[in-house]
Amino acid sequence: MAPPAAAAGGDGEQPRQQQQQNGFGQTITGIIRIAVFWYFASKFFSPKKPAEPSTLINNLFQKGEPIDMWFYLSEHEKFNDFGNEASLVWHETNIPYATWGPESTRTLSMKYYPSQALKNNGSLYAHVFFARSGYPPDPNDPEYQPQAAFGRTHSVVAYLPKSRLDKKKSLLGNTKDGEVVESVAMVADDAEIESKDDGPEEWMAYWKPNITINLVEDFTRYGHNAVPPNIAPYLNIDPATGNYYPTIFFNEFWLLRDKLIAINESVTELPLNLEVAPISMMKWQLFQQIDQSFQIHRSYGSMLEGEADELKRVFLEGNPYLLAITMVVSLLHSVFDFLAFKNDIQFWNKNKSMEGLSAKSVVVSFLCQLIVFLYLLDNETSWMILASSGIGCCIEFWKIGKAMHIEIDRSGRIPMLRFRDRDSYASNKTKEYDDIAMKYLSYVLFFLVICFSIYSLMYERHRSWYSWILSSLTSCVYMFGFIMMCPQLFINYKLKSVAHLPWRQMTYKFLNTIIDDLFAFVIKMPTLHRLSVFRDDLIFLIYLYQRWVYPVDKKRINEFGFGGEDDNDQTAAIANDQTAAIANEDDKKTN
Repeated sequence: MAPPAAAAGGDGEQPRQQQQQNGFGQTITGIIRIAVFWYFASKFFSPKKPAEPSTLINNLFQKGEPIDMWFYLSEHEKFNDFGNEASLVWHETNIPYATWGPESTRTLSMKYYPSQALKNNGSLYAHVFFARSGYPPDPNDPEYQPQAAFGRTHSVVAYLPKSRLDKKKSLLGNTKDGEVVESVAMVADDAEIESKDDGPEEWMAYWKPNITINLVEDFTRYGHNAVPPNIAPYLNIDPATGNYYPTIFFNEFWLLRDKLIAINESVTELPLNLEVAPISMMKWQLFQQIDQSFQIHRSYGSMLEGEADELKRVFLEGNPYLLAITMVVSLLHSVFDFLAFKNDIQFWNKNKSMEGLSAKSVVVSFLCQLIVFLYLLDNETSWMILASSGIGCCIEFWKIGKAMHIEIDRSGRIPMLRFRDRDSYASNKTKEYDDIAMKYLSYVLFFLVICFSIYSLMYERHRSWYSWILSSLTSCVYMFGFIMMCPQLFINYKLKSVAHLPWRQMTYKFLNTIIDDLFAFVIKMPTLHRLSVFRDDLIFLIYLYQRWVYPVDKKRINEFGFGGEDDNDQTAAIANDQTAAIANEDDKKTN
């Protein structure tokens, strides 16, 4: 059935949405850092030698000078057919150059009817020409002047590779004809899904519905050999005078990939929104530097394809005030994350007793972290997220060594790891309560895992059986992982105490959970995943309620392995020693 399949596809994206949410703060920080560094490097490290006025190059046009514009569409990259009225789709006159006002911005919305060649992966180019008012852009015109006209060519069609997600298939082989598989790039046919991974990469044409033409406001006097390297590639120099024409910038910064329209045989008309407007020099350079920083992040593997669009979407669709608050809170999220990590390591490093703590929850936490790491490895996630998840696995395994005795059994042919409970855990009621809680919770968890795995096998598509197992387990970790926190609640209830818990670390995690709630309303994600963000809030509220209900027990061993009575005994012993020392000094003085 189509509706369940669509719903299953939304739920299957939850692990990837979760990782995008976790890496949001790191991505935006790196982009801003690279953009600022690039800007100041181009400003301060460019050649500063003084040049003679005769060796400086200037803009051929003056500020506020009226210009005319011609916009042509052609299937040929080189355009000379100025007399073809069918190719001219837009003409504007008396546009003041580099001035800011309503008369400087012109817009046009139209429909374009593609040819048969364009439907068959053809090309289409936009040729835009500017000239001083009264002068023609055609070089064959008798009134044409080379210093009075300039232009640039831009492709209206983008060619993108087919998404790797299209290689997924139904493992049961019961894919229905009406089932639609959503993808970032396209929808694949059944025959294409069966293609081998090592085959040639296929590309498809996409229509750009928005074309924004910006004239850069640049009147800088550059030296012949002193043009900044970030501007030189875009500078159009007149060979006769040595001066430069105004820079034409086709602004696609806010053109997101999901706004592109696939071109195929069924397309009869395509929307086209045109705009011509000025742009400041600083804004133009900022767009260029941010795009370059995106490319650097992708080349280093710290940003996946499509994450740049998600970051832009936050600025486009988000409330500016909420966005500013989110950026500030994201910094606090990083601080709380570090403090929670620090206190977690400190707690387990100094912990001397497992009384009141659930050892099985520590083992299950490691298994969940390992499942997520294997899932990320199978889906070719960026190395930065992989490294973070891998370090988390190592830390969780280290915590098992603190909660239990790990021994190497060499009695067989293959050495095996054996786990043995610590005496402080097995010699009291903690182990009994932990076994009871884990027994009943495991029944619920196994039932949910089996049901979700069957649902995923029937209605979702996967690359292999291994991918199906990892995907199902990872989805269960994200959706039902909070169940693993319940055994500790049951132990607290039976012992009537919470003095053994690492409250500093839990406080920082609770603050991060509140911040995650804020991200749930800002970042685009499935509704089910948005609701699952609030699951940890309920558990932490129960922890807070238990802390309020159960008084502090001075006799119970605290998080560092000491009890309150031990502290009192030590204080009394120190007081007795001080009293004896004072008495000895008085005796010496009397003698």
